[in-house]
Amino acid sequence: MRIWAWVACGSALGGGARFMAADLTHHLWAPVFPWDTLFVNFTGSFLIGFIATLSEPGGRLLLPTQIRQFLLTGFCGGYTTFSIFSLQSLALLKVSPWLGGLNLALTTLTCLLAVWSGHALAARLNQLARI
Repeated sequence: MRIWAWVACGSALGGGARFMAADLTHHLWAPVFPWDTLFVNFTGSFLIGFIATLSEPGGRLLLPTQIRQFLLTGFCGGYTTFSIFSLQSLALLKVSPWLGGLNLALTTLTCLLAVWSGHALAARLNQLARI
């Protein structure tokens, strides 16, 4: 199977797992704070760090490329893109604390700006008269 198909299958399973984990967490804790998102981002970040390190060259678990991509890019990426952001940030922090910090700051700030901009544009469009 081509690697993109492995990633697509992993993404579908990760997205389903995200829905189930978030739904369960949402019902367990009060929805005043986004505990469900925090739980998914935390567990996804732990999982990607664990799998990436265990299966990296010289690691304890030798995985074929398609299985590693199925798990890391597919499942973990479908479960939470925050896990990939966290893994990349950790890799950058190991090489250069300055670049790692820059990645964390720029991603956080630009994504907040992007979500605010998208929200503002949609809110403005919602106010326009319907055709």
